[in-house]
Amino acid sequence: MSSSNREGSAFQFQDQRVRNAIVYNLPFSNVAVSSAPQTMLSFIRRLKQSYESVSKHVPPDDEARFLELRRNLQSISFGEAVLEKGELNRSRKDHPLQIAVLGPTQAGKSSVINWLLEKKLAEVSPLAGFTVHPQGFCINLPPDRVEWIDGYFRQYQRCPRDVLPSDRYDCFALLETAADARHVLSGSVLWDTPDFDSVDAEEYRQAVLRVAALADVVLLILSKDKYADLSVWELIDLLEPLSQPTVICLNKIEKTSYQTLVGSLQEKWRNARRDPPPPIITVPYLENIQVDDFALLHSERTQLLGAVDRAIREVRRERHAKNAKHFVQVHWRDWLAPVKAEHSLKTEWHSLVDEAVRDSLNLYKRDYLNHPHHYETFQRALAELLTLLEIPGLAGTLLTARKIVTWPVRQIVKLGQAVGGRRQQSISGEAAILHQAAEHLFIRISETILLKRDDDPSRQAWWKEMAGLLRTTRPVLTNRYELAVDQYIRAFQPEIEKTAHSLYDRLREHPAVLNGLRATRVTTDAAALAVALHTGGIGVQDFIIAPAMLSLTTMLAESALGRYMSKAAADLKQKQFKAVEALFDRTVHAYLNGLPGQMDTSRQFNISPEAIESAEAQLV
Repeated sequence: MSSSNREGSAFQFQDQRVRNAIVYNLPFSNVAVSSAPQTMLSFIRRLKQSYESVSKHVPPDDEARFLELRRNLQSISFGEAVLEKGELNRSRKDHPLQIAVLGPTQAGKSSVINWLLEKKLAEVSPLAGFTVHPQGFCINLPPDRVEWIDGYFRQYQRCPRDVLPSDRYDCFALLETAADARHVLSGSVLWDTPDFDSVDAEEYRQAVLRVAALADVVLLILSKDKYADLSVWELIDLLEPLSQPTVICLNKIEKTSYQTLVGSLQEKWRNARRDPPPPIITVPYLENIQVDDFALLHSERTQLLGAVDRAIREVRRERHAKNAKHFVQVHWRDWLAPVKAEHSLKTEWHSLVDEAVRDSLNLYKRDYLNHPHHYETFQRALAELLTLLEIPGLAGTLLTARKIVTWPVRQIVKLGQAVGGRRQQSISGEAAILHQAAEHLFIRISETILLKRDDDPSRQAWWKEMAGLLRTTRPVLTNRYELAVDQYIRAFQPEIEKTAHSLYDRLREHPAVLNGLRATRVTTDAAALAVALHTGGIGVQDFIIAPAMLSLTTMLAESALGRYMSKAAADLKQKQFKAVEALFDRTVHAYLNGLPGQMDTSRQFNISPEAIESAEAQLV
C-alpha cells in the first residue's frame, strides 16, 4: 500500500468533530439503558479509540500490523453501531423499519431503489463510486419519526442531498417521499449506500457499516461481475452473527445465466455461512432506466417486493440483543489480541526486571555475603564487641578515642563537601559490590532488550521505545541508587551494634570466658586494632587479616560462645540480605517495573486486564 493510500485509509481512524450541533440534544443521545449493555458499549468505544490512536503511530515499514489494526477497527466500529442499534431498540421500540441497500461498485443499488419506489429519487451514474454518502428515503414518514437518526449518525452532518459535499465523507442525507399507503416499504427508511469496494471505499466504509448495523432488513444488490468478489463475501461474513433477514437481488443478468449464477451464489453462501441462502431475485439490466419504463419489469419487481415483504415479516427486534452479543463473541479474540499482546510485553518486561534484580542480588550474595575475603560486616560487629569488653588500660581510650581522634578527620570531610560540592568519602567494599550489582543489572537488561528487538519485528517498536526510556532514565536512577546505598550502609550500622551487644550479653553469661578474654594479650592487641579501625587508622580488610584479630576470632569460635557466634553471624547476614533486597525493591526494582507507564500513551492501547475481564464477564 502506498503512503498516500495509507494516509487516506487513516481517515476512518480519526475521531471527527461533530458539525451538526443539534445532535447533542437529541433523545437518542440520552436514552436510558440497562447497565450491562451500557458497560459493553462503553468498553467497545474505548477499544475503538485505542485502535484509532495506535493505528496512527504504526511505523511505515510495518504494513502487516497496520492492515491488522485497520481490519479489526472496521469490525469494532461495526460492533459499536450494532450495540447502539440495541439501545435504539430498547429506547424507541417503535422506530421505523430500516432497510439497507448494500452492494459493490456498479451493482445498480440506486437504480433498484428507484425501480422499487417507481420514482427517480436516488441519483444514478455510470461512474464507479458516484454515491459516497448514505441517503435515507423516508417513505410516508413525518420528520418527528426520524429525528433520532441525527443522534445515531452523531459523527456525521445531515445535509440536503443537493449540497452534499463531494470532498467530505462525514455527511448523510434524509429525504421525505410519499408512496401508496399499501406499498410494502411504506413507513420504512430505505437507505442507499456508497460502494464498499471502490478505490475510495476506505474513506467512507464506516458510513456503510453504520447503515448496515442499523438495518432490520438487508437488501444486497449484486451483479454477475461482482457477486464473487472477496469484498462482497467479507461483508456477508461480517453480517452473519446478526441474522438479519436478507434478500439478494442479482442484477444485470442475462436470462440464460439465471440458473447457473443463482446456483453458484447459493453454493458460495453455504460455504461462507451456516444459515440457509436467502431468497435470490434475478433482474435483467436496469441501468439508466427511464421513468416510463418501470412497468417493463413488473414481474421481477413484484418478486423482489414480495421477497422484501417476507423479510420484513421475519424481523424480530427482541432477538437483536442476543445476536449483538454473538457478534461481539465472534470477534472478541481478534479484537483483544493486540491488547493482550501489549499486556504480554509488559509481563515480559516485568519478568525481565525480576530476573535481572534476582541475578544482581545473587551477585551481591556471591561476591560479598558469601565471599571468604570480601565479607566484612561481622568483623565490624566484632570491632564493636571489643569496645564493650572494658579491657584494663584501654577502656578509657575505647570510650573517647572516636570522639577525640576522629574529630579532625570529620572536619576535613565536611570541608571537602563544602569545597567540592559533593560528598567525598571512600567507598566501602560492600558499597563497591552493590554498585557493581546495579551495573550488572543495567547491562543485563540492555542486552536482553537488543535481543528481543531483533527477535520479533512486530514487537520491535515497543522494545525500541523501552530501550530509549532506559537509556534516558539510567543516569537519574543510578544517582538515586548510589544515594540509597549510602543511606542503607548508615542505616544498617545499628544492626551491627545490636549484634555486638548480643555477643557481649552472651559473654556475660559465661564469666570465665569473658574474664579470660580480658586477660589475654591477644585481646588487648585486637582492641587496639579496633581503636585504629574506628579512628580511621586502618581499613576493615587490614583489621580482618591482622594476626591478633585472627587469633581472637579463633578463640571465640573455640569457646562456649562458638555456636552462638556462628548463629549471630548468620542472622546478621540474613538481615543484611533482606535490607539489600528492600534497597533494590524501593529503588531499582520499583522504578524499572513502572517504566512502561512512561511510554507514549498514544502508541498504547492502555486497557487494563481488569477492564477486559469486566467486559468479558458480560459475554458469558
